[in-house]
Amino acid sequence: MAQLKVTQVKSIIGIKRPARESVRSLGLKRINHSVVVPDNAVNRGYIQTATHVVSVEELQEGGASQ
Repeated sequence: MAQLKVTQVKSIIGIKRPARESVRSLGLKRINHSVVVPDNAVNRGYIQTATHVVSVEELQEGGASQ
């Protein structure tokens, strides 16, 4: 299953409640905090609600061997 790396890039102070709750539901706690979440409809909805506060990267399948 695909994974998304979500990073909070702006403060949630002063943003509307649904966006603030979406950021918290993703597990983000502070600016520059990143989490890896599964790429599913629920998480995509959270991200869509708070696009102005978070940045998203898609992680590649099959990690690199070291």
